[in-house]
Amino acid sequence: MKTLLATAILLSSTTAFAHDSSFSSDSCNVDLDAGLRINKSTVEFSKNDKALYKIVNDRALYVGGNQISLTSSQQSLVSEYSTSIRQVVPEVKSIALDGINLAVEGVNLAFNELLGEGNDVGAELTTQLNLIRDEVDTRFASDKEFYIDENGFMDDDFFGDEFEQRIEEVVETTIKNSLGSLLIAVGQEMLFSGGDMDALETRMENFGERIENEMEARGEDLGKRGEALCHSVLKIDALEEQLKDEIEQLSSFNIISTSDSSNHSI
Repeated sequence: MKTLLATAILLSSTTAFAHDSSFSSDSCNVDLDAGLRINKSTVEFSKNDKALYKIVNDRALYVGGNQISLTSSQQSLVSEYSTSIRQVVPEVKSIALDGINLAVEGVNLAFNELLGEGNDVGAELTTQLNLIRDEVDTRFASDKEFYIDENGFMDDDFFGDEFEQRIEEVVETTIKNSLGSLLIAVGQEMLFSGGDMDALETRMENFGERIENEMEARGEDLGKRGEALCHSVLKIDALEEQLKDEIEQLSSFNIISTSDSSNHSI
């Protein structure tokens, strides 16, 4: 059960920053102070249902509905800012999908160890998690619009409480439907332990620790990618500061705020 709980937490953590207007890691903190909409042609920021400014085709800057005339230096900054923001979305998708893949691996490691290869419990959980993975893949498709409001919620709050509840229900339903198999497995473990409950408890704790260590090792790369994503946002914030300094019409906006691990502004 400990491993299953860790699996659910893992799934939630991969998308936590999409459900909160601030994202924190060991090395940086990021706050978004406006809604962000990204589609094929436009990157747009808004607040209280009012457009603040937008960048069209990674070039044209509009503030308050008016296109701003840009110097070549300003144009270069605007283009870099827009493309940098766009590049974050596919990486968010990739990390979310790989997080689910890692959860699937954890499920199979756990139940293959407990019930043997090809068991129905692991197969059912894998099927259900893969269905959720397909939904995430579709939601982040390159031809679809990406939107997160100033409170950090995506569209219909896809990654909100209902998403977490769905993960929990998948796990709970599968366990409930497979209770017989699990009880038989526990009974077999008791036989191997000679009926000694302390020995069984130790055996199960060691089993949980092995799975946990294995998943931590496999999840290292995912953690590093999360850090890299965070640093990409730090660079976007630095670009925003340059834009504010160089383009008067943007000087009053502070959409992205970041700080490093020492809580000093970037």
